[in-house]
Amino acid sequence: MQNVQVLPQFLTERYRDWKEGSYAANSQLFERLVSDGQHPPAMIISCADSRVDSVALFGGAPGDFFLHRNVANLVPANSDDPIRLCTSSAIEYAVTALKIRHIVVLGHSGCGGVAGCHAMCSGDAPELEAADSNVGRWLDVLRPGYDRIKGSSDDEVAALEKEGILVSLENLMSYTFVKDAVESGDLSLHGLWIDIASGSLLQYDSSAKEFVQV
Repeated sequence: MQNVQVLPQFLTERYRDWKEGSYAANSQLFERLVSDGQHPPAMIISCADSRVDSVALFGGAPGDFFLHRNVANLVPANSDDPIRLCTSSAIEYAVTALKIRHIVVLGHSGCGGVAGCHAMCSGDAPELEAADSNVGRWLDVLRPGYDRIKGSSDDEVAALEKEGILVSLENLMSYTFVKDAVESGDLSLHGLWIDIASGSLLQYDSSAKEFVQV
């Protein structure tokens, strides 16, 4: 494949630093993860945004979390739409094969994907409405959330960031294997939102029907 190029120098240097530092200090852990396999207790579905580091947020080490990242930390409803199968298959594997006990949907402040959905649904981003826009068709998952928050806040984008978490939590329950695990008590669902600038973390309280400080 002639289009594939040599790794950039800054990544090569960072890899060597990791191999000589963190890996060398934890080599037995990595060997054990290979021999024993992975048994993470939680799956974290977070945004692909480079500023969101869920492993660091929860003080994680290799093997602690099963991670899935996508634009705007969305979970689509159960369907055979090919554009949505990557996220769906990751959830299925986590629940049915790894037997994880918790699924965390982690949203964040300043989410470009959520802002894009708001612009699209408001008629300000016609390029995302195009049938061949992969981003737009993915963000369609969030349209029900936009319909619910429209006109309800002075900062609709911020409101949609949190509403998107609720949409994803609702959609998780459309998967039979998730619904069965939740109802049997083998799986719990959690919705979190982090303010990147302040580090403040909110969680959704279903009894209060609002996000509260962790």
